[in-house]
Amino acid sequence: MDPGTALELVKHGVTLLFLDVPQYTLLGIDTQMFSVGPSFKGIKMIPPGIHFVYYSSSTREGKEFSPVIGFFIDVGPSEVIVRKWDKQQERLVKVSEDEEERYIQAVKNLEFDRHLGPYNLSHYEEWKQLSNFITKSVKERLEPIGGEITVECEDDVVRSSSANKTPMENALDKQLKAGNSATSVGESQRKGCYYTPIPRVVKRKGVSGQELTSLNLDKTQLLETLLAKEYGGSEDLLLGEVQFAFIAFLMGQSLEAFFQWKSLVSLFLGCTEAPFKTRTQLFTKFIRVIYYQLKYGLQKDRIGESVLPLLDDSWLSAHSFLDRLCKDFFSLFEDGSVVDGDLLSWTRKFKELLENNLGWEFQPYSTIEEDDEFAPQVEIIDDEA
Repeated sequence: MDPGTALELVKHGVTLLFLDVPQYTLLGIDTQMFSVGPSFKGIKMIPPGIHFVYYSSSTREGKEFSPVIGFFIDVGPSEVIVRKWDKQQERLVKVSEDEEERYIQAVKNLEFDRHLGPYNLSHYEEWKQLSNFITKSVKERLEPIGGEITVECEDDVVRSSSANKTPMENALDKQLKAGNSATSVGESQRKGCYYTPIPRVVKRKGVSGQELTSLNLDKTQLLETLLAKEYGGSEDLLLGEVQFAFIAFLMGQSLEAFFQWKSLVSLFLGCTEAPFKTRTQLFTKFIRVIYYQLKYGLQKDRIGESVLPLLDDSWLSAHSFLDRLCKDFFSLFEDGSVVDGDLLSWTRKFKELLENNLGWEFQPYSTIEEDDEFAPQVEIIDDEA
């Protein structure tokens, strides 16, 4: 990049000024991660828009890491965000208004320029594919009070999760316990994200057992109900939550986010009527979303994987929750006589991604094992109850 172009990007791009961050801290933005060196003071040349910033402090040797703390930002051209490391809390905190104004002016005068790492613009398109439905309204709707997303705040999620945890969940649980031992009383009062409740089982009074079974075998009606009541009819808000949860899970290593993403994916892949009749365009967009999520998530050469296994072996095995759901979903396209061209094209791409990257084989899948937690479950409601 020639100096003139670089200077324009510095002036008109977003700058994160992060002061006094300890050496060896892992600090990331979007799909990029840095290991903090002695002269690091932030990141420059960031395109305006939605981004996810996350970090994990380490021991002096850089071998053990604390639970990740992450937060979404929505920033405009030339904006400067200032944070300073608090040694006692071991986290980035805001500075006073007077300090902030002085630091912002210093950034605009390029006083910190040589201490700022450049945002790698070659990875920006990859980030947009993961976040294109996340808007300011999605961010404000879902983020926790204070904006920080961390497994440290997810005691209830860990306690209520299944006893048969995957290696990823066990690793998150271990980090949670370690983080809680060093968490002050004030910090422990922070809460998690405001995700939309997604029921796993449809329960309805006054309907026959056959109708209730049908509602649970095809989640189309549940999808329509949620879209109307929770998302104001906005398909993009729903897709934004799918992306928000995936990023908070994968980059922010949030167990709560993992369960929400799992619930949303299960909702979509549990629909049999909506993809072909009522919500074809929504499903085309959803398949694109999950295609790019797994395409990125299955990469093996990212920095920082030693901190925590992101997509561990439990994802890649036959009979994982995703494998089971995809088998049933893909089988719909073998039976469907009329399928939208774009939906069919993206579904084939998604299927090929799983087959080529994981070696999964998608044969017709009709049997359901007794311990399948995503098998349809019906609870008949007594009208007199």
